[in-house]
Amino acid sequence: MSDSPSGLRFAGLSFADLTTTVTAASGQTFETLSPLTGRQLAHIPLSDDSDVAHAIETAREFQPNWAGLAVSDRAARLLRFHDLLLENQEALLDLICLESGKARMDAYSEVVHLMLSARYYARRGPGLLRGRRALALLPVVTWVTVSQQPIGVVGLITPWNYPLTMAICDGLAALLAGNTVVHKPASETVLTALAGVGLLRAAGIPAEAWQVVAGPGPRIGPQLVDRTDMICFTGSTETGRTLAATTGAQLKSITAEAGGKNPAVVLADADIKAAAEGLARACFDNAGQLCVHIERIYVAEDIADRFQAAFVAAVGALNLAPGLGWDTQVGTLISPAQLDKVTEHLADAVAKGATVLCGGQARPDLAPWCHEPTVLTGVTPAMVCYLDETFGPLVSLYRFTDEDEAVRLANQGEEGLNASIWTRDHARGRRLAARLRVG
Repeated sequence: MSDSPSGLRFAGLSFADLTTTVTAASGQTFETLSPLTGRQLAHIPLSDDSDVAHAIETAREFQPNWAGLAVSDRAARLLRFHDLLLENQEALLDLICLESGKARMDAYSEVVHLMLSARYYARRGPGLLRGRRALALLPVVTWVTVSQQPIGVVGLITPWNYPLTMAICDGLAALLAGNTVVHKPASETVLTALAGVGLLRAAGIPAEAWQVVAGPGPRIGPQLVDRTDMICFTGSTETGRTLAATTGAQLKSITAEAGGKNPAVVLADADIKAAAEGLARACFDNAGQLCVHIERIYVAEDIADRFQAAFVAAVGALNLAPGLGWDTQVGTLISPAQLDKVTEHLADAVAKGATVLCGGQARPDLAPWCHEPTVLTGVTPAMVCYLDETFGPLVSLYRFTDEDEAVRLANQGEEGLNASIWTRDHARGRRLAARLRVG
């Protein structure tokens, strides 16, 4: 393990090598900070409008050449990328922890997810892209062939909370289909994205096929949206709405994964110990900075007291220890802004009558922007955290008397990205799941 990125190498590339992959000619830079220490990690080249235009034009000019390669050739490079991820996993884990502050096991899940995705696209992609015959209106005199064609240049706008797999995964599908990519990673975690891009290039992906621009979203995003042929976005609901409106006006494709204020429902027949331990992880993985994590737990009245005791015990047993070791279960928040949002939501709830069952404190003794996993009860609609996403280590417990009430409560709000149902009766759970407006 290394506590400094300067000693890390990725397929023989240093960070000085990786930062040269950013399209930026002005000489201006911005710094990235480690949430583990608050200290500077690196200076990143800052792209301006002309750099973004150049990156898009480079990708557009090269796209026909890339699409002209056999799909099997493109797939072989993704398999090589899979192998390079495996070979460089320890350095990747160190970097992800240093730059995002997450626990090492959470970082490991990123590497595994990206490896599996690369392998999946490489193995299944050629078959999915192969042309096929379809039934024609007049079968005797006409025929229909369905073929898959690349869109052109795909713009990626990727988040900081999963800085490796979310930075690269969508782009792998785009590459395999014959598109080129212009990528704007989150400014907080550019180094991790650059490490992934460095491994792509080492695997045989030409530089022209995956261009990187770096800088603030409001500065770079509009041109990226206007001049590429499709946008893949992961980030806040507010930004997702803006991008959807813009791309809709341009009749341009967009895939967007936005925020979530996600519910869990614990039915009276649930295994209380399993539900408590499972939901402790579902709430506080990545310190709650995960769009599909649980922020609302609805518990059947009959078991509410027993579940609350078990859940508070499970949360209290989580090892809050930001660092590079495997013993860490909960890491730190990524920035002062994220810490401020958690403390503001918590202070608002407590001031209006909510009760803190465990946690409730910032922990600058552990890391500058660290906060304890916190469980609330007595949260009401008057409180900001009732339906507004916190995106941090804060969860609220509620009670219900019957399934209809559970469904009504779980379906509140507009950010039901994900949901969880805990019951021993699988058929009952599936029936209840069909009534939830999530996904």
